[in-house]
Order: sequence, then C-alpha cells, then structure tokens
Amino acid sequence: MLDPRFIRDNTELVKKAIADKNEKGDVDRFIELDSMRRQLTTEVQELKERRNKVSDQIAQVKKSGGDATNTIAEMREVSSRISEADNKIREVESELRDVLLWIPNIPHESVPVGPDESHNVTEREWGDKPSFDFQPAPHWELGEKLQMIDLPRGAKVSGSGFILLTGAGARLQRALINFMLDLHRDKHGFVEVWPPFAANEDAMTGTAQIPKLQDDMYKLEETNLFLIPTGEVPVTSIHREEILSEDQLPIKYVTYTPCFRKEAGAHGKDTRGLIRVHQFEKVEMVVICHPEKSWDMLEDLAGCAETVLKSLELPYRVRTLATGDLSFAAAKCYDLEVWSAGVDKYLEVSSCSNFADFQARRSNIRFKPLGGGKSQFVHTLNGSGLALPRTVIALMENNQTARGTIRIPEALRPYLSGVDEIS
Repeated sequence: MLDPRFIRDNTELVKKAIADKNEKGDVDRFIELDSMRRQLTTEVQELKERRNKVSDQIAQVKKSGGDATNTIAEMREVSSRISEADNKIREVESELRDVLLWIPNIPHESVPVGPDESHNVTEREWGDKPSFDFQPAPHWELGEKLQMIDLPRGAKVSGSGFILLTGAGARLQRALINFMLDLHRDKHGFVEVWPPFAANEDAMTGTAQIPKLQDDMYKLEETNLFLIPTGEVPVTSIHREEILSEDQLPIKYVTYTPCFRKEAGAHGKDTRGLIRVHQFEKVEMVVICHPEKSWDMLEDLAGCAETVLKSLELPYRVRTLATGDLSFAAAKCYDLEVWSAGVDKYLEVSSCSNFADFQARRSNIRFKPLGGGKSQFVHTLNGSGLALPRTVIALMENNQTARGTIRIPEALRPYLSGVDEIS
C-alpha cells in the first residue's frame, strides 16, 4: 500500500495514478477518514492527559481528607468518553485500511501513459521469426498428433481450462522446469525454494492479490487458504513481518509452482489449446532488495528471463506496459512476449515488475541500515522465468517440421536424455 503521508501530501498525483491505471481507489474518502482518525487521536490524547492530571489531584484531595466525589464522577465521564473515542478510532482505522487496500501503486515516471495495451512500448526484439515452406500447425493439433496433449481427458477430470499433458508433452514440461531452475540458480545466483502451494489471507493481501483480484482466486472452503495464483505470493511472504539486516540484501529466490486462476475477467478469450487455462506451471524469480537498487534489479530480472528465451532459441520482444495495462501493485513492468508461429502471434511468457515498497508496506518487510537509524521498507520485485505452458506452445510451434515432428533446442537436450526431436 502507499504511505498515508504520501497520499496526504500528493493527493492529486495519487488521483491521477488511479485514473491512469483505470482503478477505483477513493482518495477523498481516505482523506476524510485520515482526518477523522487524527482528530479523534488528538482528542483522546487530550482527555487522557486531563484524566491523569486530575487523578493526581484526586489523590491529593483524598490524602488531605477532602471530598473528591464530584471530581471522581467527572473523571468517570471522561473515561467513558475515552472508551467511546477509542472504539470510534478502531472503526475508522478498519475502514481506513480497507480504503487503502484499494488504492493502487504509483506508476514510475518512465511508464508510458495510456488506457490499454495498445499504448505499450516495444523496447527491444531478439531473434528471427521462423519461416516455413508449409502451413504451420497450432500446438493443439501438434499435441494431439504426437500424443503430447489430451484436452478432452483433462476436461473430463477437472473441467475446461485444465490440461492433461501425456508422454513427450509431460516430459517436455518437466525438462523445461528443471532447465530454468538450474539456469537461474547456477548462472544468475538465485536461491531455490519450494514453497507451499496454498497461501493464507495475510500472504494474499500482502502481495496485493486480494481484495483486488479475489474473484480470480480459488479459495479452499472452511479455511482462510487460497490456492496460489503465482509463486510470487508464498515466496515474497517468506519474510512477511520481518526486519532484515541491510547486509542480507538483496535476497534472490527462484521457485517452481503450479498456479491457479479462475480467469473470471477473461471469458471467451483464447479458448482453444493451452494459451489461457485455470492451472498452469511457472518458474518464478523474486527479489527483495535495498530501495536504491530496485530499478537496476528490474533490468537484471528482465535480463535473466531473456536469457531463458535466448537459450531456447525463441524469438521474443520486451514491452514496457502502459499505465492502463499495468497491474494494480506494480510501479513498472516489462512483459516478455514470445513469438508463436502456429497461432501467429506473440504470447506473454514473463512479466517482470518492480513494486517499490508497495508490497513491503502491506507485508511489513523492512530492513535495518548498517549505519544505524530507523528501519526502512525494502523494495520487492518478481518476474516469471518463465511461465508454462506458453513457453511449451512457442517451442512446439516454432520448431515443427514438415514431417510433423518437433525439433528440440540444443540447450534443452540434456534434460531429455539427448533427444533432439519429438516424433
């Protein structure tokens, strides 16, 4: 969340950010509640000071044998007013927190302003799109012919939007996960973790998944647990409610998790194949760092994701998201989009985001400077490195041959026992 003082001092800037992000945060209500809370707090402090002072006077009167009955009655009234004001403060603070949770992060000054994805800016491209002397097939046709994907049986088990990978499809998925984890651990210096795949409400709130995105989440009945929508949630929450030492920073984690999303706002989009599903797998990178380092870390994070695509020989582009396409919590985001020949379009396989101190404030993750002084909020970042199954889609479609087989990129072959082609 944003610092309340920042909102008070930059009301118009925050309102503009809400409008630019197409969000609905209520800054005016925040200002009203914040003023009410400060007024009530001042009133309670004054009443408590008065009660303490008069209590001393009552003690002196009693000590000297005087009658303090009227003063005691007056103080009972003051105590009652204090109790009422304290209750009101709790009510105001509860609503104030609810309002704060709906106010989005401020976009970084380098983020292009625009209402939707049409205003995203392409920063760079890499690789050549494949050319074929035949009509390239989409992945769902390739997957069926090569017995890699069985969509009807996946739907039979769990309903539409849940996929069943079989044979070489399952093995290809596992090979990609292992390849990406090894690359980020051995080459990029991330520490591998294996987190829970369910997260409680505090973890979901701290990473700004709820309340904003709650309709997209799968909640486990009779618990406060949610199936995670991304590995970012449990991994960022490892250090929730902690004060770290500055010399621990940066902390770099990489993880594999399944991810679960209802995709409630995406009805009718990309219904064929594996492009948009309710359960997907992802290798996720999370960074917790010093505030002065986070913008350099964002560039490094995008570079780590790009290394995966280059190693897999997959052409891609990097785009800076415009304000209207930027997530609720992000200050800036790069989307990595891989070209996929069978569906003839770019597919997002990674979003690398800097949240600045937005998640850290919600999760209360701070660090103590080495030189002493007051603890500060860290900055958090995350990026997919990469998301499946879209990486699988691009690999299948871009590497198909006229014979109906799929060539395996050289970097991935050791993870498939040297197999260079799926047939």
